[in-house]
Amino acid sequence: MSPVYIASDIYRASRYGTKHPLSIPRVSTTTDFIRALGWLDPASYRDGPMATPEELTRFHHPDYIAALQQAEREGDLPQADKQRFQIGLGGNPIYGEVFRRPATSAGSSMLAADMLAAGQARIVHSPAGGTHHGRPDRASGFCYLNDPVLGILRLLDRGLERIAYVDLDAHHGDGVEAAFAEEPRVLTISLHEFGRWPHSGALQDRAGGFARNLPVPPGFQDDELMLLMEGAVLPLLDAFRPDALVLQCGCDGLADDPLSRLMLSNRGIWAAVGLLKAMAPRLLVLGGGGYNPWAVPRCWGGIWGLLNGFDIPDRLPDPARAVLEEITWNRSQGRNPPRHWFETMADDWSGGPIRPEIRAILPVVLAGIEELA
Repeated sequence: MSPVYIASDIYRASRYGTKHPLSIPRVSTTTDFIRALGWLDPASYRDGPMATPEELTRFHHPDYIAALQQAEREGDLPQADKQRFQIGLGGNPIYGEVFRRPATSAGSSMLAADMLAAGQARIVHSPAGGTHHGRPDRASGFCYLNDPVLGILRLLDRGLERIAYVDLDAHHGDGVEAAFAEEPRVLTISLHEFGRWPHSGALQDRAGGFARNLPVPPGFQDDELMLLMEGAVLPLLDAFRPDALVLQCGCDGLADDPLSRLMLSNRGIWAAVGLLKAMAPRLLVLGGGGYNPWAVPRCWGGIWGLLNGFDIPDRLPDPARAVLEEITWNRSQGRNPPRHWFETMADDWSGGPIRPEIRAILPVVLAGIEELA
């Protein structure tokens, strides 16, 4: 079975606000980019459905869902509700599609789970997903709903017994970890920058026993990522033996991203995805963070290519380059972007010596690995 790609036109015109980090196009540009490469067969595409309020209350509180709908309908909320639900505060603005857009991302993850559980697909890629900070009763970290949690719950509801969640975002996957802290059927693994918001996910924190956290220092590069993948993540998954793997592919750990101090290349992220793809009986690949509008489609487009076995071109063909040349970015990095952001897809590998603090992560996260069996 060919991999399935889920997206929607709702992301094409929807913006968090002109000065918000998520004011940039991401899913729509990624979709246009892979189409321009000739990599998106219409038979592989699914339009993401909008989850109903009833579906969303599988995890989220009904009064919170009602507040999101009210915020979209009225363009505002009473101040007390803003404080209670963190809607319109703390990086979570009220904008025109504040309910419909995250509900579509959530509906897409649940559709993917249905397809995987029913054997209609072995791999599904939904780049609009990965909103891993969302809490049952409030928005958090640009995330209004938690689509990874809803997708995992749907997999469990459809009869799968063991789900692994791996989070490659520069920020700790705190909302997913908290949702399954006491759930032995779900193993959560998060690689993230140490000391970065939300300031959780310490190395020793196991959140009830079924979580592993791999906080890494600034400057984290591809060779160090490979050490942690091969030395920790793969052994953990091999011990847990999941029926399905949910992979959050936030690309804000790229060296070109403005919201982290990590130094990964997209080649490094692709290599990590390739290792996980090889051992996943079912695979749901989500998006996540990523705040450079040229880096995101090149990275996520390459993930789709990897999932399908397509060769990464040395030079981008004219139609794909034209998609990237249409992008504008109101940041200093966007005023004079380097030519390789338009002309090539793959970054140079960011290798280097493995630092002692990276090696020190391995024995901590592997301690007690037999308890996952």
